[in-house]
Amino acid sequence: MDTGSQHATSESTVNKRKPSSSSDVAEYPRRRATIACQICRLRKTKCDGARPKCRLCAELDADCVYREPGIKLDAGDKLILERLTRIEGLLQSSLAVQAQTTQFPLSSTSPTTSNDTNIGADEPVAKPPSITPIPGKVTVVGLGSWAHPPTSISTMPKVHTTPALHLLQWPLIRDLVSGPYDPQNLLQLEMAREPLRLISNTGIDMTNSPVYIRAFFERVNVWYACVNPYTWNRYYRTALSRRFKDGAESCVVLLVLALGSAGHHGSISFAPPDHEAPGLSYFAAAWKILPALTMRNSVLSAQCMILASAYLFYLVRPLEAWSMLSNVSMKLQLLFGNPSRVPPQWKEMSVRLYWNALLYESDLLAELDLPHSGIVHFEELVDLPGGFEDDEEEDEDEDAEEDGDHAVMTEPIGRDELWYFLAEIALRRLLNRVSHMIYQKDNTLTLASLGPIVSELDFQLTQWYESLPLPVQFPLNITPVSNPVQTVLRLRYYACRTIIYRPYIFAVLENENAVTDQTVRECCRRCLEATLHQLKHITSHREGHLPYLWQGALSMVSQSLLIMGSTMSPTLSTLLPPSFQVDAIIAGVVAEVERYAHLAPSLRLSFEIIRDAERRRQICLRSTGALI
Repeated sequence: MDTGSQHATSESTVNKRKPSSSSDVAEYPRRRATIACQICRLRKTKCDGARPKCRLCAELDADCVYREPGIKLDAGDKLILERLTRIEGLLQSSLAVQAQTTQFPLSSTSPTTSNDTNIGADEPVAKPPSITPIPGKVTVVGLGSWAHPPTSISTMPKVHTTPALHLLQWPLIRDLVSGPYDPQNLLQLEMAREPLRLISNTGIDMTNSPVYIRAFFERVNVWYACVNPYTWNRYYRTALSRRFKDGAESCVVLLVLALGSAGHHGSISFAPPDHEAPGLSYFAAAWKILPALTMRNSVLSAQCMILASAYLFYLVRPLEAWSMLSNVSMKLQLLFGNPSRVPPQWKEMSVRLYWNALLYESDLLAELDLPHSGIVHFEELVDLPGGFEDDEEEDEDEDAEEDGDHAVMTEPIGRDELWYFLAEIALRRLLNRVSHMIYQKDNTLTLASLGPIVSELDFQLTQWYESLPLPVQFPLNITPVSNPVQTVLRLRYYACRTIIYRPYIFAVLENENAVTDQTVRECCRRCLEATLHQLKHITSHREGHLPYLWQGALSMVSQSLLIMGSTMSPTLSTLLPPSFQVDAIIAGVVAEVERYAHLAPSLRLSFEIIRDAERRRQICLRSTGALI
């Protein structure tokens, strides 16, 4: 219990559910109104819940407004998404204006906007070179579609050229590979993969369960935010009464233990290949319960499957994780089809499960050509995550030690922190917009018409960063940070910035004369700068090892190919650091991806591609005397 008491001391007191001493009773009341009005929430005072006005609002003669449970947002959380609706509207209206003003052929200038900083905003923009059309191999959405915008520009297009292996078709980069690679190769390798083998155990070792439970709430739940720390003890006692053998509660507890063990032991890339993965025995026990839950259309069964997909992501099994997410999507679409199908006490959980399914499906669709589940169609109807209500009494907590079960906690097991989750929702929607506006296939876009789109998307990315609450706002320089959330958000930020500006790199690789346009040159510099920032501290990618190892590895491969191709370009190479620094960065990526190669056949192929590409690049540069 020493570990628990130390953890409780370090936790934010705002999350405590019980007073630690009699002196705390006045500050942290044991009971609260189930629904507090907005005035009391903002003042952080106790609300008596009276209708139509609570006592405080009556005294202040203020309007007393109650929110329904499950949709409250703390002030810090609001900072992330308060401008999201405005930004969506800004882009939609901007596109509508562009559609009206582009009925005639595009002008030969690349206009900048008021949002486009540091790209000659006060100077006339040079005329783009004659090779402005971007060839079909990296085609992007054209102006013709702007007159009829899609229902949501935050959806991942069904056919796009965002994946890492699409760069193997780019000029100069394709010369670094021995043969043609189809972007479908990764999916085919994962489909042909051996199934996961789960050994049936006669019993479950619960010796370390308190350690793994605490590790889950401290290190894992921050990424998914889909387990309520306030109702955890009730879940655990229900599972205990069933000896962890059946029921959704047992499945949730076993999956929490599996993920907690994974979080406790660190990145799976360090686990010996011939040893059982951390937490696999708990996952195997949960797997026995899951078939019955797949037949049930409830929020609790969907919660189990989200947690199962999270563990499959940890095992670097993206296709199996996608299968789970697809099942969750069907359940949630059925539940959201009629609001009465979701009981009020499950509303907040259903919202969080929805955003988990949407986020991680989008990540997979960005790299693999998979069927879309259709869950994105509910995006405008589902609330943003709020906060779990902390109004339940755990009367049995005091008897936990008498029962001899130290996995039932007498103190709050963890915090319900939403800052990362909300930030990731906003960034994922922006990433989807980038794919939709720039990388949608079978449309063409000139460099002149690309400018306003890139400028607006970069502005939105800046707005996202500036809206982050200070506890999760990362420094924009490359100085390492100790906070894993900041580290992951920074990597995601630079990945987004890279793909926003990546079409300009293609244009120069296609024709070196394109870089004579100062706007093109500056956009290429921004792209390469973001790419290098993402790769300089390559081991930082392990911070988000639970949900992001596979996606992060493919991002590293994509960025490395971009840098390799740029070193082969006489003009782009001048925008890069000295060759020995670039060589060291690429060598670091090759070594890091090699560490992951045994985890999945798609990562094995990715490693072989960049390893062989780097060998060919070195030979080519030596033959031309470009190496110093």
